[in-house]
Amino acid sequence: MHILAALALGVLFGVGILISGMSNPAKILNFFDVAGTWDPSLAFVMGGGLMVNFIGYRLALARSKPVLMQAFELPTATQITPTLMGGAAVFGIGWGLSGFCPGGLIPVLAIGGGKPWIFLAGLIAGILAVRAVRARQALRPTSA
Repeated sequence: MHILAALALGVLFGVGILISGMSNPAKILNFFDVAGTWDPSLAFVMGGGLMVNFIGYRLALARSKPVLMQAFELPTATQITPTLMGGAAVFGIGWGLSGFCPGGLIPVLAIGGGKPWIFLAGLIAGILAVRAVRARQALRPTSA
């Protein structure tokens, strides 16, 4: 049941990305081009997403437990760390340069040309690089 629910929600998200036009990298890049062909529609999509998320969290957390799980699994980290800031910066730079967001990339892979696949390769390379650095750091002896 969990897999079917995840699939249904993923399809709903993908359809929303396609309907809103957020699968078009030019639409994203035009949002960042405030001195040229600026397109503010991304701000409305983001605002709508934030509003739905805000309401959804309020409704979900009012329950004693989730519908399909035994307990809520909420993030516990509360600090803003250099790793978080660096990851956010790399995410923003990649999004601004390519026009692709990892979540919006998935529905585009089926209908797009080569550029989404190039972005996906870069995304996977970045994930593997971070994992390699973390593994190397874990092997370092700690100094007292």
